[in-house]
Amino acid sequence: MALPAQTTQTAPTTTSSATAQADAPVEFFFDPICPWAWMTSRWLTEVQRLRDLEVTWRVMSLALLPANATPAPEHADGIRRSKEYCPLVALVGERAGSAAVKALYDEMGRRIHLDARTDVEAVARESLAATGLDAALFDERHAGDAPLAANQRDVAERVGTDVGTPVLTVNGHSFFGPVVSPAPTGDAALRLYDGLSLTTSVDGFFELKRSRDVGPILR
Repeated sequence: MALPAQTTQTAPTTTSSATAQADAPVEFFFDPICPWAWMTSRWLTEVQRLRDLEVTWRVMSLALLPANATPAPEHADGIRRSKEYCPLVALVGERAGSAAVKALYDEMGRRIHLDARTDVEAVARESLAATGLDAALFDERHAGDAPLAANQRDVAERVGTDVGTPVLTVNGHSFFGPVVSPAPTGDAALRLYDGLSLTTSVDGFFELKRSRDVGPILR
């Protein structure tokens, strides 16, 4: 009896599609006061450094989430500071664009998270000046209320109102996270990004989560 001819199966070509997805434009939404968003931003900055990745940096506010309309006592001071920082960053975004938002966030984040400073006005003015922006923009910060509200509506349409920051958009898919501590660097940072990028190829993928057992490892 003759044996049936063997057929050669071709393995799925995942590498090229992964590369295409990994190079797609990205949007990152953050609240400057959130240490978890800061950690994620350090990871994304590392990916941006290692790869030609286009990232649009946008601010949202934890203070505008329904869950924080009456914040818990332990969160009240952070929400108060969010109400001052976030309109300022939104104003900078409207007037100077995403690159200026990123530069301002870098300066603010170092002072807020690494130096543990809570003096809002001084942090804001120093950060503006260090970024090459006019420190007097702090006095106009609430001119950013409208663009901040627009960003918040955009986030709500993408992921709902029951998640905080960060919110990441890759390949037109948005999700809360990733939450990382410490921020991965080098090849580990790229592997995480490529893995997240691949999840966007599954339209029905929504959530993957485990409880945190460490706090933000900032250094």
